[in-house]
Amino acid sequence: MIEMQLQGLTLDPITNMPVIVLKGKNCDDILSIWIGIFEANALSMKIENVYIPRPMTHDLLVNLIEDLDAKISRIIINDLKENTYYAVIQLEKDGNIFEIDSRPSDAINIALRANAPIFVEEKVLQKYKDGFNGKVDENDIKEWLQSLKPEDFKEI
Repeated sequence: MIEMQLQGLTLDPITNMPVIVLKGKNCDDILSIWIGIFEANALSMKIENVYIPRPMTHDLLVNLIEDLDAKISRIIINDLKENTYYAVIQLEKDGNIFEIDSRPSDAINIALRANAPIFVEEKVLQKYKDGFNGKVDENDIKEWLQSLKPEDFKEI
């Protein structure tokens, strides 16, 4: 597994859909995941430190888990099938590990709120790279990521 961190949230210029960009914490691996507008809005609010008086769904889940004396130990993006990513939220309680099926966008939202690490299975990164079938050079993606400026990220 590769530990990743949120590199940013942007809009796909072609589809105008939100995209989460993850980058390897100790490597140059990247993973882009297209997500829904509501999940992007929740993520954007967390990134921008926007607080509202009542908890949103992801905040509610983190509060519930913590109030039950469990810990969100990590999230894992563990599969990619037919252009759909899969993830689990790994919880720890009383020395036991529980894995809860989740959409990656929800798992990432929860990880950010719980300060939990984000991991991606190596097979997912390989499928992601293979999906380009030579259409995109990995160096081009790295250069694009490095060239991003704050103004390139749009409000969702």
